[in-house]
This record gives sequence, C-alpha cells and structure tokens, in this order.
Amino acid sequence: MDAVIRQRRADPGEERRRLLAELGEEIQAPSQMTYGSQAAAASQVFEQQRDLALRERAEQHLALVDAALERLDDGSYGACLRCGKPIAPERLEALPWAAHCIACQSDLDKGRR
Repeated sequence: MDAVIRQRRADPGEERRRLLAELGEEIQAPSQMTYGSQAAAASQVFEQQRDLALRERAEQHLALVDAALERLDDGSYGACLRCGKPIAPERLEALPWAAHCIACQSDLDKGRR
C-alpha cells in the first residue's frame, strides 16, 4: 500500500510541475496596429483571449492537483469528498487529482448538491 501511495504522489506531483511550467509562460500583448491590419488585429486579440482562457484553466487544474497532494499528505486521498466512499482505483489511475467518486461527480456536474 505504501508503494501505491508513493506512486499516487508522483502522478499529481508530475502534473503539478507541468502546470507550473505552463503557467510560467508569458502571454504576448498585442503589438501596435497599423491601418489595414484589422484582420491581423482580430487574430491577435483572439490569440490573447485564447491564451488567457488556457492560463485560467491551467490555474484551476493546478488548484485540483494541489488539493490532491494535500489529501495525500493528510491521509484522506482516495475518499470522495462528498460521500466519503472510496474513489474507484481506475478513476484515480485516469485522474489522480479526482476528489469525488463517479456518482457524486455526476451529481455535481448536473448541478445537484
């Protein structure tokens, strides 16, 4: 069991390092526009908005990974935060930062508390 816990710690830890590297990348500000470059300006704005959305998603993902690492440290990893039942090992294998079992996550996705 101790080896399984160490492996679980490595999975979210590796993901955390990847996310931190991704978040370390700077978002490019749009350059100064010239006349006739409306299409280029629109493309730049689109790319900047996309980069900001990806950054926000990476920050949210990092929060999930950090929470999983905390659960590993305090011994609650693998138990659903909502119902307390064990999270299926296959789910944790696919998504090591999962905080809820499939049934509870399905309810949460449907807006059920």
